[in-house]
Amino acid sequence: MALTFNVRLLEKQNLHLKGEMTPAEVDILVDDELLHITRPLRYDFEIVEQPSAYLVTGAVALDLDCECARCLKTFVYPLRLNDIQWLMEIEGEEAVAVENDLVDLIPLIREDVVLSFPQHPLCEADCGGVNPPQEEMKANDRTGKAASESSSAWSVLDKLKL
Repeated sequence: MALTFNVRLLEKQNLHLKGEMTPAEVDILVDDELLHITRPLRYDFEIVEQPSAYLVTGAVALDLDCECARCLKTFVYPLRLNDIQWLMEIEGEEAVAVENDLVDLIPLIREDVVLSFPQHPLCEADCGGVNPPQEEMKANDRTGKAASESSSAWSVLDKLKL
C-alpha cells in the first residue's frame, strides 16, 4: 500500500494525512543485524500547494527493536523525525512524479527514516559492554557462588616456575 495524496484535492484545500503503516508497507530494507523493524510506522503530515511546489510538513515516529552494539542487550530505540519539511517541485528537472493525479510519499519517508538509523545502537550512552571474565569472577566471589584466588588472568602465569 502506498501513502499518496491527490493533487486535485489540493486545489480546494490543504490536506492532512495521519495514520500508521506496517513495516511491509513502508518496505524498508535493513542490512544490519542489530536493527529490526517489527513495529508500525506512525505519520502525521500537512500538505499545502505552493505556486510551483507542494509543501509537506509533519512528523514520523518508528520504534526500532535493536541490540546494543557493546553488550548485545535488546532494547527499543525511539526514532522520531518531528520537523519534516519536503518541498516537492511541480515543474522542472526535479519535479515530483505525479501518476493519475497521485503523489507517493513512501520514497521520501523511506529515505529520511533510513538516514536516521543509529549507526551503532547503544542501550545506554555509557554502556560498558559485556562484563569481562575477571569482573564476573569478582561478582561471584561477593555472592559466594565461586571462589577465585587470582585477581587477574595473568596471575596464574606468575606461579609458573621455569
